[in-house]
Amino acid sequence: MSRHVLFVCTGNTCRSPLAEAMARSLAAARGLDLIVSSAGTSASPGAPASDASILVGLERKLDLSTHRARLLTRALVDEAALILGMAAHHVAAARALGGEGKVFLLTEYAANAATGRAIHDPFGEALESYRRMADDLDVEIPRIISRLASERATPERS
Repeated sequence: MSRHVLFVCTGNTCRSPLAEAMARSLAAARGLDLIVSSAGTSASPGAPASDASILVGLERKLDLSTHRARLLTRALVDEAALILGMAAHHVAAARALGGEGKVFLLTEYAANAATGRAIHDPFGEALESYRRMADDLDVEIPRIISRLASERATPERS
């Protein structure tokens, strides 16, 4: 059975689409049965990924050209098994929509720790800021995929 992982940022045009593409690629490479998607707390539905995120994705062999922004809704929260927010206010928004118990700050989940930090929002900044954000995700997303893989490999105890 597929596990649905939802990445959440603000506009769903910079951070979460890139995290989604990275996670999807890594999960496929590891043979994990994951559904990966993204949404934004203030998204304009249908908006494409930002030009800079598309470029940074291409630099990493990820295609964001077909991405379209989605607004975070209760239905998306209900569908997801795991929701990873880029910053604390994304976590709070997903919890307010019924995600309690399955919503985490992305860096907290990646580190399997009680504290974490936000992934910087590069919106409106220079391309180098997008690259730094992507570099950050390049560290965190493999940790998330490894954690999910190890959780899948460990039998649940009753």
